[in-house]
Amino acid sequence: MSESRPNAGREAAADRSTVTVDRSGEIAWVTIDNPPVNATSNAVRADLAAAVKDVQGARVAALRCAGRTFIAGGDMSEFDAPPVEPHLPDVVQMVEDSEVPFVALMHGNVLGGGFEIAMACAWRIAAPGTGFGLPEVNVGLIPGAGGTQRLPRLVGMEAAIDIACRGRIVTAEDMLKLGGIDRVADDLAAACMELSAELPARPVPASRRPVPAFSDQLVAEAEKSLRKRARGQQSPLENLRALQWSAAPFEQGQPRERARHLELRRSPESRALRHVFFAERAAARPEAIAGATPRDVARVAIVGGGLMGAGIAAAALTAGLRVTLIERDAEAAGAAHERVSGLLDGAVDRGKMDDAARDAALAGFAAVDDYAHAAGADLAIEAVFEDAAVKREVFAKLSEAMGEEAILATNTSYLDPHDIFRDIPRPDRCLGLHFFSPANIMKLVEVVQTPDTAAEVLATGFALARRLRKMPVLSGICDGFIGNRILSAYRRAADYLLADGALPHEVDAAMRGFGMAMGPYEMQDMAGLQIAWANRKRQAATRPAGERYVAIADRLCEMGRLGRRSGKGWYDYGDDGKPQRSTEVEALIEAHSREHGLARRSFAEEEITGRLLAVMANEGLRIVEEDIAERPGDIDVVEVHGYGFPRWRGGPMHHASEVGWDVTRRNMHLVAEESPGSWGLASKL
Repeated sequence: MSESRPNAGREAAADRSTVTVDRSGEIAWVTIDNPPVNATSNAVRADLAAAVKDVQGARVAALRCAGRTFIAGGDMSEFDAPPVEPHLPDVVQMVEDSEVPFVALMHGNVLGGGFEIAMACAWRIAAPGTGFGLPEVNVGLIPGAGGTQRLPRLVGMEAAIDIACRGRIVTAEDMLKLGGIDRVADDLAAACMELSAELPARPVPASRRPVPAFSDQLVAEAEKSLRKRARGQQSPLENLRALQWSAAPFEQGQPRERARHLELRRSPESRALRHVFFAERAAARPEAIAGATPRDVARVAIVGGGLMGAGIAAAALTAGLRVTLIERDAEAAGAAHERVSGLLDGAVDRGKMDDAARDAALAGFAAVDDYAHAAGADLAIEAVFEDAAVKREVFAKLSEAMGEEAILATNTSYLDPHDIFRDIPRPDRCLGLHFFSPANIMKLVEVVQTPDTAAEVLATGFALARRLRKMPVLSGICDGFIGNRILSAYRRAADYLLADGALPHEVDAAMRGFGMAMGPYEMQDMAGLQIAWANRKRQAATRPAGERYVAIADRLCEMGRLGRRSGKGWYDYGDDGKPQRSTEVEALIEAHSREHGLARRSFAEEEITGRLLAVMANEGLRIVEEDIAERPGDIDVVEVHGYGFPRWRGGPMHHASEVGWDVTRRNMHLVAEESPGSWGLASKL
C-alpha cells in the first residue's frame, strides 16, 4: 500500500487526466502520472478505465508510469470512505479482458493494486531491481482486486505465501525466475517495441490458469510459522486463507477476496496499522524542521566503542558514511574495531550486505585513541557511560578537535542534553540523538531538541537518521525523553502490581497476550537490571516524598541478580537460556508485601493489561501536554519502534482511543487511587 496526499487524486482529476494515451504506430502508450507514487486513487481508476477503451484498435497497449515508480499501491486516504466506482477489481478485469493486449512496463516498486494491475496484463517487463509485493498484510488487509487469486496461479503457492502473508518484496530478477514476469530490460520502451514487432501468441490470462499443485503440509507449516511471528496479528492468517481460495475457479475466489478486503478495512487491526503508517510519516516531518535544509554529512566521529557505539558505527558504515571511532586507549580501540567488524560480518551472514559492501564499509572505518582524528568530521556522536561529567569532558575534547562548525550529538538515554552542552561554544549546533540498542538493528532514534538547537541542525539529525534507515521522532527535554519516560511509568506500575499480589510471570504473560514482544520483567532481564538501577539512584534525590516506591528491583541488583547475562534476574536462566520462575525472587516479592502490610490478591489478565496500558497512555498525554512531543502519534511511533508495542494495536495512544478514553480514564483513576500521591494525571484524564 502507499501513502497519498488527502484528495490528491481528486485534485489531479480537477486539473488534468491522471492517465494519458498516446499512439505511436501500432502501440498505444498508456501513462499513469499521479505523484508521488502513482497510487490507484479514484481519479486514476476512472482515467485508466477510460484509457482501456481508448487503446482499442492498437496492436498492443503499453502501460507505464511517470516518475520514480510504477503504481506503488492504493490511496489509503480513501479507505475510511465508502468505495467509489469504478472499483479496482473491475478496472483490473477490464485490463485483462481488453481485446488489445496490455504489456506492463515496470520500474521502481510494483505494489498492492499496482501488482494486481500488472498481473492482469498479458505480458510484464521490468527494469532491473524493480520490487514486487502485496504489502496489504502490513496494514491489516488482504488484496482486494484479485491479488491472492492471480498470484498463486503465476508463481505457485509457496512464493505467494511469502509475498502475501509475510510481506516479502521480490526483485525483478527473482520474479523472473518465479515466472511472474516475462523479461528484465534496461530500456523498457525498446523492449516493448521489440515485443510489438514480433508479437507472440497472447498467453492465457492469469485468472484462467490453474494453480500449481501444493501440499496441505505447506499450508499447515506456513500457518504455524505465521501464528508464531504475528503475536496476535490476524492479517497474515487472513491472507493465507485467501490464497487457498484460489484453488476454486477465479469467479468464486475473487468476489470472496473483495468482500473480505472491504470487511477488513473496517477492522480495529487495519485502523491501527494504517494509523501507524501515517503517524510514521508525520513524525518524520515535524513542524520544528519545516523549511530547514539539512547539512551534508559524509564523515562521522563516534566516541565510545561499546555495544552502543559499535552499533551506531556499523549502521553509519552500512549507510555509506566514513566513521572514525574514538576510544580511551589503543587496546580499547582495537577491541572496538573487532566489535564493529563482527557486526558487519553478521550483516553479511544474514544476507543484509555482501562481502564487497562489507569490505568497502571497513575501508572507510578507523578506530583510534586520539581525539585529534575527529578533525574534519561533519558530525560527532558520543556513546559513553551515562554520566553527565564524563559526557561534558568528551564534548570539550571534541569541540577543541573539530572546531565550531561541526555538529555535536549526545546519545544520552535520560540526562539533560542542555546541561551536557552547557560549556560548548555555539550550542546551536548541539542536539541529542538517542539510539536504541542494538543500534545497528533497532529502528528508533529520538532526535532531542535543546533550547539552542538550530533548525538546520535538527533537520540534519533527521536526515542522518533516515540515511541510517532509522525512524526519527522529535523529542523535547525531560527525564527519559519520550520512550524511557513512559517505560519508567510502565515499570513502576508493574512493580505496584507485584507488591499488591501479582508475580512476574503473570504480568509478562498478560502483556505478551496483548501482543507485546516481551513482558516488562523479561525485557528488564534481557537489557540488564543495572542500567535502570543506576537511573533510580540518580532520581532518588528528586523523587516526590509521597510517591510509593517498590524496592524489589533494587534488592535483586544488590543480590547480583542483574539479568540474563548474569544467569539470573527476575527469572533464573539455565544452560538453554530460557527463563524459569525463581522461588528466591517470588519469596522476596512476598516478603516485601508483608513488610509493608499489603494484603496480596490475584489479578486477572485484563486487570493487568488495563492498568499498564492506562499508565502508558496517561504518561503519553502528559508528554504531549508538556510539548515534549508534537502529537500523540509520535508517542505511538516511539513505542512501536523502540519498545515492542504491537504495531497492529497502533500504539498506546491509538489503543486508548480505540477502546475509548473513558475506559482508560477509569483504569488510570483506579491506579492512582491504589497508590495515592504517586501519579500525575493528564488533563484529559
